[in-house]
Amino acid sequence: MAAPVDAATPSQSFQIRIRGLKKAFGTHEVLRGVDLDIERGKINIIIGGSGQGKSVLMKHLMGLLKPDAGHIWVDGEDVVGLDDVALNRVRRKFGMLFQYAALFDSLTVEENVAFPLVEHTKKGRAEIKKLVTERLHSLGLRNIEKKYPAELSGGMRKRVGLARALVLEPEILLYDEPTTGLDPVATKNVDDMIRDISHQTGVTSVVISHDMASTFRIAHKISMLYDGVIAVSGTPDDIKRSRLPFVREFVEMSGTVRFDGEPSDDDGDQDDDEVSTGEF
Repeated sequence: MAAPVDAATPSQSFQIRIRGLKKAFGTHEVLRGVDLDIERGKINIIIGGSGQGKSVLMKHLMGLLKPDAGHIWVDGEDVVGLDDVALNRVRRKFGMLFQYAALFDSLTVEENVAFPLVEHTKKGRAEIKKLVTERLHSLGLRNIEKKYPAELSGGMRKRVGLARALVLEPEILLYDEPTTGLDPVATKNVDDMIRDISHQTGVTSVVISHDMASTFRIAHKISMLYDGVIAVSGTPDDIKRSRLPFVREFVEMSGTVRFDGEPSDDDGDQDDDEVSTGEF
């Protein structure tokens, strides 16, 4: 398939551009032609029900899976066909905060945050220690360097995980269900953390989430993955105006957002002023 010229051209607005992404496992089609633009320096949240392919999509962004078809451009470079050496170079642009922080239980906080620096740089021990301390302090984490993950609260583990993700100064941060398992106060703290990091560093954030309260609290752009494609994409206000029944049901079931009026009786066609779908 020929690369669409508009999406392949480097853009100041979009850091990642995806077109026609397809992935099947056996006879099960998970991604059936995903088109999505990730806005540079913004908080981009991908929502969708369980089993809709959100994690599969994120693994493609990291180059952990190869698509059956389609393109993924990162700063204008199509990463789908890259060899391992070139792909590792592009991966250095990414940081990842896993769902449960994915810290090493046998390592201290300091050792966990230092791990990427030890693995991927030639910095000395003193410089690594200084960088780790600075990153922890920037996230409000002090005097915990010698503690182990089991000694920390869920919210603190998330912050340590974020410190580790940020220590190599990535351009793009991926968050996999960052508020899962947290109480409402800890959830808001994580939301504030994501928003503050976005504002302070200008990093491009890509968040997978089921949490509608968090999504509408911090998102600049929301995209819904449904039946293997991006069914709807736009600002939080755009999503609230959507008249697609499955969008309304998914959002309203959270109990945090209510739509005005009733969904249209058609099969999902939208007016010209509705939220965008597919190509941008």
